[in-house]
Amino acid sequence: MKIKTAHAPNPSARIQGRNMIAVASGKGGVGKTWFAITLAHTLASKGTKTLLFDGDLGLANVDIQLGLMPKHDMGGVIAGRLTLNQAVVSFSDGGFDIVAGRSGSGSLANIPPSRLQILGDDLNLLATAYDKVILDLGAGVERTVRQFTHNVGTCVVVTTDEPTALTDAYAFIKVTHLERPDANIQVVVNMANSTREGERTYNTLHKACEGFLKISPPLLGVIRRDAKVRETIRHQTSMLTRYPNSEAAQDVEAITEKLKLQM
Repeated sequence: MKIKTAHAPNPSARIQGRNMIAVASGKGGVGKTWFAITLAHTLASKGTKTLLFDGDLGLANVDIQLGLMPKHDMGGVIAGRLTLNQAVVSFSDGGFDIVAGRSGSGSLANIPPSRLQILGDDLNLLATAYDKVILDLGAGVERTVRQFTHNVGTCVVVTTDEPTALTDAYAFIKVTHLERPDANIQVVVNMANSTREGERTYNTLHKACEGFLKISPPLLGVIRRDAKVRETIRHQTSMLTRYPNSEAAQDVEAITEKLKLQM
């Protein structure tokens, strides 16, 4: 792993963050970070120049799930010791770049609004060097989470069939829609016992959105429950590295193909 300088701006990257995909959830424990990592790896495996940004500014764990110990992370950026560009590291095993968060540093979640705005502007600029930027956001609807969704092209909300996960996913969609009525919000149902059951879970959320918000966020995909996911997290590696042919990996592959068609 090494520090990387910014690439020359890529003509295929859309301006104003349109090439950024925010991965969000109403609550923790739904597999959001695992999905963000696997999505970034899958995009990179298809030749897409990809950056994974750990935007969970209080409980960052992308580096932990991948077994990394980066010398530079968002802590240095927030403290003013590094530019955002200087915090980019190369994850050679996955073929994509990472901006790691600062695990266990809750103070990062209390960034002043002005500093957060500057960080967002810097991220938009950095994004022009990539085809796709995946933002792994913190769970919930806190200010730092909402700020990062303001300029993204797509917001993927990850949920499971747990009632609390569905309720909190709905809350996130509601707040995001109120702040950005034109937001491209899509849904991923994770840890479903089957594709059909995942679709039923989505229908529950869809009916609530349609009935109360008058919007219909589409289903981006269903990821089936797979014991190999826990294995990859426990071994601190990427799903595509350890179990590239697993059911969950195949489901993320299908989601990636849908996203590529939207590029």
